[in-house]
Amino acid sequence: MKKTAAYDQKRRPIKKILNSLLPFVSITCLFLLWFYASNINPDLVPSPASTWERLIQLFVKPVNKMNLFGHVWASLQRVFIALACATVLGVTVGVMIGWSKTFKAIFGTLFELIRPIPPIAWLPIIIMWFGIGEFPKILIVFIGTFMPIVVNTYTGIRLVMPLHLDVARMFNASNRQLLFEVAIPSALPPIFAGIRNATSSGWMTVLAAEMIASKAGLGFLITRGMDYFDVPLILVGMLAIGIVGALLAIITEFIERLLCPWNKKLEQD
Repeated sequence: MKKTAAYDQKRRPIKKILNSLLPFVSITCLFLLWFYASNINPDLVPSPASTWERLIQLFVKPVNKMNLFGHVWASLQRVFIALACATVLGVTVGVMIGWSKTFKAIFGTLFELIRPIPPIAWLPIIIMWFGIGEFPKILIVFIGTFMPIVVNTYTGIRLVMPLHLDVARMFNASNRQLLFEVAIPSALPPIFAGIRNATSSGWMTVLAAEMIASKAGLGFLITRGMDYFDVPLILVGMLAIGIVGALLAIITEFIERLLCPWNKKLEQD
């Protein structure tokens, strides 16, 4: 047993080094595959060099009077507005469904009927109702972000340990104190997990909405590239989507760790 423990301790630094190198290896393999595909058919798969040139050109000759940063910010604004509204309303509704049996009986079944409908399925009817302005896009993103926040919130409330509530009742805690000082703090990790999922869901939803009717945003850039068979522009938009999405995930995880320091994930060897 001692030899095994000593052997594991020796292997841990090696594993850490390998785990830190693996992301670079995977990215390198992706670029090599990209180079290979671009050599086979450069018209359909532009090389990284031509994609980089198209990125520079996007700053020299902006599309619809916006460079890449302008289109990224246009998409982010829609996501932030929808996510803020969905967080306030979604956490409120989720807490009420998870805490109140009466509220769950009234709205729980209705929510479960609406929840499986994909956000994009709402797009045609929302366009017919509200047109193709900014509000319909934000509304579509709101629908995509609202659902995971509600689900994770009421799941977190329902999973609060009864022992915690019983201990609070022993100290004569009121129902309001049970909710705001015991249940909601205990449910914060699932709530933030829902917000994290909602952020990625909203990012995907806004891009789909921009592809149908928009004059700015990364979805609009991809649609413009498709209309003019500008494949490098499509790849620039796709790369920007991936980078911004990864940054959003890192930011939300950082905020979760900052506000829920007790919810540290166990590092696996």
